[in-house]
Amino acid sequence: MFQGSIVAIVTPMIEDGSVDFDALKTLVEFHVKEGTDAIVSVGTTGESATLSMEEHSTVIRKTIEFAGGNIPVIAGTGANSTTEALELTENAKAAGADACLLVTPYYNKPPQEGLYQHFRKIAESVDIPQILYNVPGRTSVDMAPETTARLAEIDNIIGTKEAHGTVERIRQLVALCPDSFLILTGDDGTAMESILAGASGNISVTANVAPALMHQMCTAALSKDESTAREIENKLTDLNSTLFIESSPIPAKWALQQMGLIKTGIRLPLVGLSENCHADVKRALGKAGIEI
Repeated sequence: MFQGSIVAIVTPMIEDGSVDFDALKTLVEFHVKEGTDAIVSVGTTGESATLSMEEHSTVIRKTIEFAGGNIPVIAGTGANSTTEALELTENAKAAGADACLLVTPYYNKPPQEGLYQHFRKIAESVDIPQILYNVPGRTSVDMAPETTARLAEIDNIIGTKEAHGTVERIRQLVALCPDSFLILTGDDGTAMESILAGASGNISVTANVAPALMHQMCTAALSKDESTAREIENKLTDLNSTLFIESSPIPAKWALQQMGLIKTGIRLPLVGLSENCHADVKRALGKAGIEI
């Protein structure tokens, strides 16, 4: 169920920063049409850090409603408080999410045993498939592959999103974890190489604006058709870097605005894309064949 191109979907907002549910419905339908393999709702790209608990759960519920069973929905339910993560995970299960994605606790920098106990408690408390999420660049904590392998022994922890940013980390996880354990990359720039090295797919920012190309690239890489995968990857290379020219999801939201899919809303402390970055993002969109 969870392989290929999985979009870490933005949370569209109107100018005052409130959630635009009409645009969210448009985005979900866009991804179904373009071949995206699954959606992550309210992950980092979905501005989870600045949504209230109620908004967080409502966006997940509405995303599931708009998907209508046509595309799997993975709910982002991580937090740096185990209690909050538990509540969000329970809410996602009640809403009908297909799985949950739980980021390593940020800011408080738990040790490896703390990470293990955090994820173990949530998994044992809420009976829903759960995917770990390691993104040290955002959280200032790096979950060791050996800790991930320990957690892989828990039945409903089914996989991990690894955003360490190196293919070598993917190889380590492939070597340490059971064959049935899902390994997803969370780094667009190394997604093709990661899939060729054994990952099952990519949880992607780039898929927000180039869903068809990302789906095609992942499909080719999963089929070990390296020449086709590289041909498509060449069209995405600039986007993969330019969509991080400022803090994500700032560039992706600006690109989607230019594509006419969402309005200009983004929530403080994030702001709109700096004007001096507009031309770079436009060029990257053009290289990927995206009209604006």
